[in-house]
Amino acid sequence: MAHNPVNHPLRPMYRVLGFVAGAYLVVFGIVGLIQTSGDDFTGKSPDLVLGQGGNLLLSIISLAVGVIVLIITAIGRNLDTVGDQYLGYGLLVLGTYGLAFSRTDANVFGQDIATVIVTYIVGLALITVSLYSKVAPAAQAGAPRQVREGRTA
Repeated sequence: MAHNPVNHPLRPMYRVLGFVAGAYLVVFGIVGLIQTSGDDFTGKSPDLVLGQGGNLLLSIISLAVGVIVLIITAIGRNLDTVGDQYLGYGLLVLGTYGLAFSRTDANVFGQDIATVIVTYIVGLALITVSLYSKVAPAAQAGAPRQVREGRTA
């Protein structure tokens, strides 16, 4: 991560974005557990969760990932940088699986296209958060890019 900024001035905003992404996953997981509690564990559910397809398995995964994101965002200390990056990539893989198998019997997560789009958005948000939330002591961070390039403004 040599080209990623350290001590970015908008880091608090990116941490809030990570918190919002984690909170959405927690809400989706809890509402999904409530709405699909009587349905099958896997497969397509007739119930919609926040306007998206889902089932108990996807609700449990969303709840677990959301709680992890909230915990690592609260801890910070560059743990959120690594954790958000890997969890974001995992959500992109989950969304790609849902996109590939959304109209087949292999759709064990019960995803529809709306769920895939939201999963991609949350995954990309977490990856973006991981790129801009790294911190380091001022002595190790180096000079800002403008100073290194000889510009004053």
